[in-house]
Amino acid sequence: MTILTPLLVLALASASLQDSSSASSTAPQQQRPSGGAAPSKDAFKFGSPPQLGDGLTEPMMWPAATAEGWAKPVLVTWQRSFDDALALAKQTGQPIMVAVNMDGEIASEHFAGIKYRDPEAAKLLQPYICVIASVYRHTPRDYDELGARVECPRFGTVTCGEHIVCETELYAKYFEGFRVSPRHIVLEPSGKERYDVYYSWDTQTVLTTYVEAAKEFPPKKERVRDGVPMTERVASPDIVDRLAIEQAYRAGTPKVRRELIEATMKTREVDQVELLRLALFGLDTDLAKLARQSLAQAQTEPAVDLIAEVLKTALPADEREMLVSAAERLGEKFPRAKTLATLHRGLALGSKHIDIARNGVATDEYEATNRLRAVSQRVEELSSEVEGKRADASAQLALAESFLARSAEPGQDRRFAELLALDARRTALDAERAGAKGWRLDATLAAAADRLGERDTALDRAVAAVEGGMLTTPAGEAGPTEDVKVRVLAMFALSRQLAIRKAYRERTQWPPEWMADVNAAYATLAEHPLATDENLVSYHDFLRWLGASPRANSVLDGALARFPDSPLLHDRLRSRLLWEKGPTGLLSYYDELLAKPEATPQVRWFAGYAALVAAEHFRRRTRFDDALGAYDAGLAHYARYEADVPTGADLCHHFGAIALAGKARVALERGELDRSTELLLACFARRPDSAATPDGLNLTPLDTARMLEAKLVEKQSNAELEALRAALAKLDPKLLEPPPSEQRLGPARGPGVRGGR
Repeated sequence: MTILTPLLVLALASASLQDSSSASSTAPQQQRPSGGAAPSKDAFKFGSPPQLGDGLTEPMMWPAATAEGWAKPVLVTWQRSFDDALALAKQTGQPIMVAVNMDGEIASEHFAGIKYRDPEAAKLLQPYICVIASVYRHTPRDYDELGARVECPRFGTVTCGEHIVCETELYAKYFEGFRVSPRHIVLEPSGKERYDVYYSWDTQTVLTTYVEAAKEFPPKKERVRDGVPMTERVASPDIVDRLAIEQAYRAGTPKVRRELIEATMKTREVDQVELLRLALFGLDTDLAKLARQSLAQAQTEPAVDLIAEVLKTALPADEREMLVSAAERLGEKFPRAKTLATLHRGLALGSKHIDIARNGVATDEYEATNRLRAVSQRVEELSSEVEGKRADASAQLALAESFLARSAEPGQDRRFAELLALDARRTALDAERAGAKGWRLDATLAAAADRLGERDTALDRAVAAVEGGMLTTPAGEAGPTEDVKVRVLAMFALSRQLAIRKAYRERTQWPPEWMADVNAAYATLAEHPLATDENLVSYHDFLRWLGASPRANSVLDGALARFPDSPLLHDRLRSRLLWEKGPTGLLSYYDELLAKPEATPQVRWFAGYAALVAAEHFRRRTRFDDALGAYDAGLAHYARYEADVPTGADLCHHFGAIALAGKARVALERGELDRSTELLLACFARRPDSAATPDGLNLTPLDTARMLEAKLVEKQSNAELEALRAALAKLDPKLLEPPPSEQRLGPARGPGVRGGR
């Protein structure tokens, strides 16, 4: 699962969590146009030809890394943040090298799997302070339970969260509104851009950039570290020093550890947040308390996320107040910190619009349905009354409520239900024109708009209904039907979340009461018999955002018991299992789930998908045998599901084809060309239309086929080459074309382009 701190989730607001097999939810990147965009002017400067050389193909120019190559360590030392890089550059006078990379793009794969692991290429980058930027996540989490870092297996040194945040920051500063990979940007120590190299049609251009650009800056001076106490090195932002002091802490005595934490309280130019993390989530409670005191004095933005994580845990009231106050202080410089403080201030408040204790729900679905039918059965009676009293706002509103109730009756035909919702909206608007107002009117219009897919209207009216007293009606006064209550509460909660997101983006203050409203709305919805899986997913995501993981897990477990076949819930379940147990635990859990007598056929499908997700995680870690086993498990699940549910055959064939292509890629990287050819032929035979669909590593079967074709040409494996080309020739030619976004670009660069070379 994508690791989302409370503040990052806030930035995404109500967006769903995704499997870590998918890309980060940022602006999309696309492949380079075939034959296409010209190199950047700086790429030309450093020698790029205007196009690929005669007789060369892209897989020949940028060969894929082998299994042996991926197993090698990354030899480039990346700084953890752009702020660290910039501070270090100003101290040393060294230039900064920004490397941009993405999964699945052919040249990016070459740099990540070969060049950044090659001693000669890494040596060329030694004059630079290096940062890596990529939107893709390669591990489910950035830290283990004790606060130890989980480094990105693709890039080393940094966590996935760090290279994702770095990409977002650099995009705003240097990418000129479009994303392209690979890309290498040389910055002066001040941060001013010197060179921007992308779209080069060879690899040598990039290596030449490394060499020639470095000549324009003073030679690198090695920093003297021998004899410098670790307690003094806490003032350095350099990754080398950060790693050294963290290792000293892990290996040190209690006395050494205390001295290091105390040193962070004396040096405020740099916040050693990762050192503090080790103490905060370690087993020594005294050191954890000392680390919280140091964290409360933090001056830099990276401390904001650590404060957010610590506030998730059980804390004494005085220490919680100390950290919330620290967030408020940091909020003067960093809007995210202000949001964090407001969030926790809001949690201490109660909603004045929703009284959870007093506002009970129907005891069961039967009672809720009976009330609904009682209201809907008045349609004919009220229609006759309105006919004679057209200007009677009260009668018109009651009729609108009856139309709405009838549209929500169980078993109602969808098209008829939509017509009834239209009648409800029309009649309610007539009532409003006749003078009706108040929560009943707003609730009716909100629910009708929600049924009709008119979200903006539904959101506005839901807020008006709840703020107008829908859930604080006096005893004995009729409230809304349970269907209307659920719809309005869901829209009200979403509206508050969107308002918080808007305030966050615009860096404006928002009232902490909004947080109390969201919490109260979801707490009410969670127990409602008419709540949907979408309602419960929203509550789960909200709790995860707050850091209330145990409660979120409880909500998810209960929701799965009610909706065992919900794709939304299984998406969250996969994320949780990857976080808690990794890909091996993900596979085991679904095996145990399938062994239960109540397991539905749909669970088999989810087990197949989970197996593919697990396989892709194993591939990222170069655990290729485990990946192949997971793919085989997925294929077996899909075969069984197809036998049990024949109507699902096409979807099973699609994911089966993706699994076969994944196995083919593993075989290719292992140098097993015969086996790779066999598996790709099986992939294309199983479902040809899946040939251009990317997997979780952003690689399509066609990507692998092109790489394999180049290897077969190189090895003169003519029989396999002929078979592969024959299979490719049978595919729909449209699958071989670049997507429309690429076709529009032609030879000029444009926004949102992938494939920088």
